[in-house]
Amino acid sequence: MISEGSHGAAPSRTPPAARPEGESTLIERWSAVPLYQQLFEILREEIVSGRLKADQRVATEFELMRRFGVSRTTVRQTIARLRQEGLISVHRGKGTFVGRGKIEPELSALTGFVEDMQALGLTASAKVLGVENVKAPERVAESLAVPRGELVTKVTRIRLAEAVPVSFEYSFLPLELGRRVAEENLEVSPIFSLFEDKYGIALGEALYRIEAARATRAVALALEIERGAPVLAIERTTYSTAGRPVDFEQMFYRGDRIRYSMRLKRRRPGA
Repeated sequence: MISEGSHGAAPSRTPPAARPEGESTLIERWSAVPLYQQLFEILREEIVSGRLKADQRVATEFELMRRFGVSRTTVRQTIARLRQEGLISVHRGKGTFVGRGKIEPELSALTGFVEDMQALGLTASAKVLGVENVKAPERVAESLAVPRGELVTKVTRIRLAEAVPVSFEYSFLPLELGRRVAEENLEVSPIFSLFEDKYGIALGEALYRIEAARATRAVALALEIERGAPVLAIERTTYSTAGRPVDFEQMFYRGDRIRYSMRLKRRRPGA
């Protein structure tokens, strides 16, 4: 049995119905380039050239199979690659849409989500899913410098850029601060702004831990992505200028929507 893209007996020709009138770009079945790679390049060119606009719905699996005369496996490989490149996004129950390109904040200073989005000319918003007092698990207790099991305030939010879910996050606050924050409208007021502008707490620095991860069920539902999809997991502990930890966050960013850039200076060994 010969798989797609393999050399050997001639595969069946694409039926006429699979080639819309005026279609100029076709799959080259005798090429050494795998079919999914050819299809990826065709669709990528349509997106990059602007033939497919941002937020425009992409053809379904069946429509792509019929248009190009390829298997569902080939189409799914192509869709997966386009998602990895941030060129499309999949919304459960709605379909696949052309992406808007990756958001690329610069990681060069301690800034909040709203500040990052504003610097890029994007409108930021938030959806609060819950505010509750919980017993601090070990990781949270260590980060906030409180005893394990002590009550802390947990804020669960979805952060959006241009009304598109970008980040799902848990914020843990020392109880004294958390009680004050719980009284605020967190869909309007960023926590950093409350600290500095309302509570008089000057923020000094933060410790970041960044790693690749896969979306859990909760993260996937919040960000409208598939369970197991790649996400950028960030832990951030923020300290006041007095050195006191005031906020510990666990943030999960959509891998198809965001990446960070940074410029680093050379530090010579021994210097």
